[in-house]
Amino acid sequence: MNAPKQVSRFKFTFDKGVTIPSLIFIISVCLFSVLFPSTINSVLNEVKNFIFVNLNWVYVWCVTIFVIFLVFLMFSKFGKIRLGSNDSRPEHSFFSWISMLFAAGMGIGLMYFSVAEPMQHYSTDAFSESHIISRAKNAQLYTFFHWGIHAWAIYGLVGLCLAYFAYRYRLPLSLRSCLYPLLKDKITGKWGDVIDIFALCSTFFGITTTLGFGVVQINSGLETLNILPETGFMYQVIIVVVLVSFAVISATSGVNKGVKILSNINVVVVIILLLFVLTLGPTVYLIGSFTYGLGNYINNFFDLTFNTHVYEEKTLPWFYNWTILYWAWWISWSPFVGLFIAKISKGRSIREFIAAVLIIPTLFNFIWMSVFGNSAIWIDFNVANGALSALVSDPDALMFRFLDYLPLSEILSFIVLLVIMIFFVTSADSGMLVMDSISSKNSTKSPKIQTIFWGVLLATLALMLLKAGGLEALQTMTLITALPFAIIMILFVVSLMKALVIDYSYYEKGLSVSTVPWSGEFWKQRLKKIVSYKTKESVEEFIEGQVFTAFTELKEEFALNGITAEIKHIPDSSHINLEIHHDVVNNFVYGVMSQKRIVSEYMVNDDNLPNLESNLTYFPKTYFGDSREGYDVQYFTKNELISDVLKHYDRFLKIVAEESNEMFISSDGNFVKN
Repeated sequence: MNAPKQVSRFKFTFDKGVTIPSLIFIISVCLFSVLFPSTINSVLNEVKNFIFVNLNWVYVWCVTIFVIFLVFLMFSKFGKIRLGSNDSRPEHSFFSWISMLFAAGMGIGLMYFSVAEPMQHYSTDAFSESHIISRAKNAQLYTFFHWGIHAWAIYGLVGLCLAYFAYRYRLPLSLRSCLYPLLKDKITGKWGDVIDIFALCSTFFGITTTLGFGVVQINSGLETLNILPETGFMYQVIIVVVLVSFAVISATSGVNKGVKILSNINVVVVIILLLFVLTLGPTVYLIGSFTYGLGNYINNFFDLTFNTHVYEEKTLPWFYNWTILYWAWWISWSPFVGLFIAKISKGRSIREFIAAVLIIPTLFNFIWMSVFGNSAIWIDFNVANGALSALVSDPDALMFRFLDYLPLSEILSFIVLLVIMIFFVTSADSGMLVMDSISSKNSTKSPKIQTIFWGVLLATLALMLLKAGGLEALQTMTLITALPFAIIMILFVVSLMKALVIDYSYYEKGLSVSTVPWSGEFWKQRLKKIVSYKTKESVEEFIEGQVFTAFTELKEEFALNGITAEIKHIPDSSHINLEIHHDVVNNFVYGVMSQKRIVSEYMVNDDNLPNLESNLTYFPKTYFGDSREGYDVQYFTKNELISDVLKHYDRFLKIVAEESNEMFISSDGNFVKN
């Protein structure tokens, strides 16, 4: 009796159409990178350089569009829409949410580049002609630029699209769902599989290369602390096995346990480390430089955003190898980070999501980079006599050499090593969860063995590439794939905007104007009209019959009250209006015309909805002399039509009577010009 339960418990939920092609591609690329690292890296670098040199503007424009679009949404009427049902609320506390998205979004890179990047900008030949103070300012400015709002806009866009369509439309938490308004049911077919295959491969390559470089830095730190005698491959194997084992334990325990706990611990330790370096370093200088740097970033925001360095030939190679590489790197990582952010963001409003994702991590990155990067530059100039600048080609060791110049360097090095290890684990465990989600089409019944499978594959291929020197080739491959995905992300923008417009109008749409005068007197006739859709001929019959009769009676009654009204009836154009002429003010016009409407395919195909032979129907719609939007009057009786005309005429007279409206209503529009 227990056997069937045991079998179902370990039943794989892999989707063959996504998993098998992805594994074939992943393993093939990794094997080629292991067997022919130099050749593959050379070929891929040629492709990458061609893209960066000739198509760098694509990255610049795409990233700019992402930033503008998210800022627009944050301040627009769509900002109040929730990522879920209207009454849904967040599943995680604000602190835990920020901790998890931060750990997944930046991770090891924050430790790897916090000293290395500012020092490389500071010492690069691209800015060698600048004064040393200008180089220090530029180092901070460009580091802010690369780790600021633009990076998080890339992650935020993918995360927002995924969370919106998954929790609002109840579609699978998959990249294919982000194109639903454009592809509709085609997302369940081959096109959807292609998008998910791309996401799975991109996620795997990005995590593998990051973990590979993280292992090297951890090994370097352990050597610095004399915990390991050298940075040999065997020690790197041990590090990977131990840390990936912790990542597997964390991932299999779920988001609400292992991942959340580790992310919370990591943020606390990171803040402690930050305060240590701030206190032990040149504190006053760091606070002042951060304040200046923040203002400098804001002041140069648009120049940085659109600058392609086309007039500065000397800085072009730097631009390709830093800014464009970063945009490509963030884009290539966005499927993974976006999926994870979406997974933990249910219940947030769009405004809250964008504000938090763009501003909070960006501000923390600025503080972090200022404290570590500016401390290193200050020490290099004032204490180390250029010793740190000389190490820019060895970023693995640069962080630990920098700490040697601070008090309590051993304690700081230990804390840094601990943070890198936790970042390693949190990147790996969230990556495993995301890859399992993609490969199983977001199945909630996946066995833990699937998560373990992805962890073992990550560790195995990362070590193989590390041993053979194929990590750079894989990294280059990841950067190349960013170009097509950038275009796909533009389609995400179009798709999300289309969905939000429909979403907002759906929930804001009130009762039809035509239902306002209803009573229970004609309910049977009204029900019959509601469940039947009109043809063009039936609408024309309504206009020529009921509407014309109502207007005729009104014209006669107006005449008895000394007012001349005119009926303009043009059968061929399917419209009729009642018009009262004036010499000084605009004419009063109330008209009805035939209007066509396209009905959704769901309405046509649903047996329990009004019967339709095609998705095209017609209805009588009002129009007015002042270009106000009209409405459907197909349910009005003759007397209700007369009443509606009188309501608008009463409104017209009240507007004309108000002195404040004199300039608006006094128009020469009624006079014939020669």
